[in-house]
Amino acid sequence: MPSWVIVAGTSVISLVSAYAFLMLRCRGAGNPFGRRARWWAISIIVITAAVSTGVGLLAIAAVRVAIAAYVGLILPSGLWLGKTSGQLGRRTSGGLPGHLVAVATLPLRRLDERMGDDMQDWCDVRLRAASRTPQWLSDAAEYYYNQVTGRLRDRQAGDQLGRWRESIQHKIAVVRLIDLQTTTVRLETALCDHPATRDSRKYAVDDLPRLTRRLIAEAENELHLFLALVYRHGYHRLLIYPFRPETFPDDDPVPRAPDTSTL
Repeated sequence: MPSWVIVAGTSVISLVSAYAFLMLRCRGAGNPFGRRARWWAISIIVITAAVSTGVGLLAIAAVRVAIAAYVGLILPSGLWLGKTSGQLGRRTSGGLPGHLVAVATLPLRRLDERMGDDMQDWCDVRLRAASRTPQWLSDAAEYYYNQVTGRLRDRQAGDQLGRWRESIQHKIAVVRLIDLQTTTVRLETALCDHPATRDSRKYAVDDLPRLTRRLIAEAENELHLFLALVYRHGYHRLLIYPFRPETFPDDDPVPRAPDTSTL
């Protein structure tokens, strides 16, 4: 078999295998091909494929041709083991093995950091858009929940999203009651209707402005956690809610959905 065919075949196998194992490694953690992370992901795939191809060609010289294909397929699985690289580095810290592990896993650590940055940007854009009014926080939680709940395979994650959605909507409903200047008795009853607001010391009704700020801040935090969980489960292309940029004041624009939906 011509040597260039062997090299090309081993390279293709290595690239596909490296890509597959990288996606497995990043599943549930973020998007390795986000705006900030993609160059680290591409670099890791190319470097891993190059190393696999080189080892495979050495195996050809030493043994036989078929070994190259196996090396190209199996060697990139080290990316999957990279999930434990942090623990391995800590266990061997202080010696030469620890330094070698730290150097070898540097691209993976940088990829994790950039994936975290991409997720933060993605969540911030959507949270900033929904935070313009309390009601939009509630509506956004409902919209994003409806977009993913029927497709989410992880039942535990789906239950957590449902709890956050319910809590956000309850807290915003209490904020609306405060805006309507409802009676203290009715407000206390509403607070006691949900486990998230039953602590009378934390949610005291004697200072309504403070209570309103607390409820809105907690709703925003829960929506951020909601969005982060959605992002980690692979839903990176959800549109920004609300969808009508013209409803925003001109002096404080929010990026239009078509420009930022792929963050």
